[in-house]
Amino acid sequence: MRSWMRNCTWLLVGLVALPLYASVRLPALFADHMVIQRDEPVHVWGDAAAGETVAVAFRGKQEVSTADSLGRWTVQLPSGEAGGPFVLTIRGTNMIMLNDVLVGDVWIASGQSNMGFSLSEAENARQEMAEANLPEVRLLNVKQRYADYPQEDIAVTKPWSVCTPESAADFSAVAYFFAREVSRREQVPIGVIESAWGGTPAEAWTSMSALSQDASLMPVFSAWAAMANEEPKTRRAEAKERKDIEEQSGTAGDENLRLPWHPVFNAWSPAALYNGMIAPLTHFTIRGVIWYQGESNTDALRYPVYARLFQTLIQDWRAAWSEGNFPFLFVQIANYHAGAEYHWPQVREAQREALALVSTAMAVTIDIGDADNIHPADKQDVGHRLSLAARAMVYGEHVEFSGPHYRTMSQEGSTLNLYFDNADGGLVMKGEALVGFEIAGPDGRFVPAVSTIRGTTVVLSSPAVPRPTQARYGWLDDPVCNLFNKAGLPASPFRTGRP
Repeated sequence: MRSWMRNCTWLLVGLVALPLYASVRLPALFADHMVIQRDEPVHVWGDAAAGETVAVAFRGKQEVSTADSLGRWTVQLPSGEAGGPFVLTIRGTNMIMLNDVLVGDVWIASGQSNMGFSLSEAENARQEMAEANLPEVRLLNVKQRYADYPQEDIAVTKPWSVCTPESAADFSAVAYFFAREVSRREQVPIGVIESAWGGTPAEAWTSMSALSQDASLMPVFSAWAAMANEEPKTRRAEAKERKDIEEQSGTAGDENLRLPWHPVFNAWSPAALYNGMIAPLTHFTIRGVIWYQGESNTDALRYPVYARLFQTLIQDWRAAWSEGNFPFLFVQIANYHAGAEYHWPQVREAQREALALVSTAMAVTIDIGDADNIHPADKQDVGHRLSLAARAMVYGEHVEFSGPHYRTMSQEGSTLNLYFDNADGGLVMKGEALVGFEIAGPDGRFVPAVSTIRGTTVVLSSPAVPRPTQARYGWLDDPVCNLFNKAGLPASPFRTGRP
């Protein structure tokens, strides 16, 4: 009996002593059909038994690493130009072969619901999906996940897949249209990693270290505290809501019951989505980011710090990737009848101010929104405008990618002259008269202005304002405004006296 117990004890000791990973394991980012960033060192990492030797081979080159005491290993292989398909091989006690690997450009597509809006919901969806056979475009969808601290690996809704009507249907429409145009124009493989969550604020996508290092961002935590204090009441209200709908529809216990949308509480926590959905991506080399978010930061508690917060997010991501100032291309929130309690013009202005950061560009969508739907179906134009920025800034094409950008103004008696950049060949209007401009005098009372285009200048006046001192354009949640350049791109809403 004692001998049996002694043997069992040694067996248990041996089991405890087994390594956490008995064989080489890769993060979910590495899979068949993936895209590896061209012209940059190829970074491959993973887990194995402590002390295990791991060899990685790609495009005729091999590097060897030894797993550390925690079972982590990492290698860097030489960079290479675009091409493929190739095989990526990882050998330890086991062997992993990843097939159909392309080398090209990798873009992160992130933000809230208008980025997550799927191709199957977009305008002309049936035809668009039928034509979505793009073998040089590869798609990866990160599963929605919040976390209290930075995660080492992502969860995936779908692993890397070749772009087909089936794989594209549930993928971001904006990201799909962006990737389609860039791939076709530049003749380079494109990999897009969608990491988005509808109805979430920017602070959830920013690291805790970045948020906590800036005292001016402390209102982010105040807003979170206010939401937390209301959560017990909110959950009671949601439970009553469900009960009432179930009783009215006779669908008690139906898990698929459609209920009014409510924020996912944990997904609004500062840094929660950065930890779960961005931090695990930061070891993977990328070309840049496309971003569509802002609607959830228009409330009274959040909009005042959005300008600072958004620029912090951009700088935070660039620091985390350690790739320098990679392109960060973002969408300005569209026109939508949100209501007086929300502050869409101010958030648009905050987004415009982010252009002060290098290697940024903004796709203006003030002309293609939907007054009655926060999710406009026209995602083709959004993807196209983002791709124009990439084509010009990243790929060196001589193409206009920005609408008219307000630069400065001058006063001449009872008129204001507004001067614009990005207006080669002159400004134009869509419609019979230029609308959307307002002016005010020292009293700050804005009235609609009589507006005239003169080349690259807009001249404003009003009989009600004999001495105008300030102007603004498109300064409503759902404005009617129609200033464009000859490239067909709209001017961003703005007010004078701001960047």
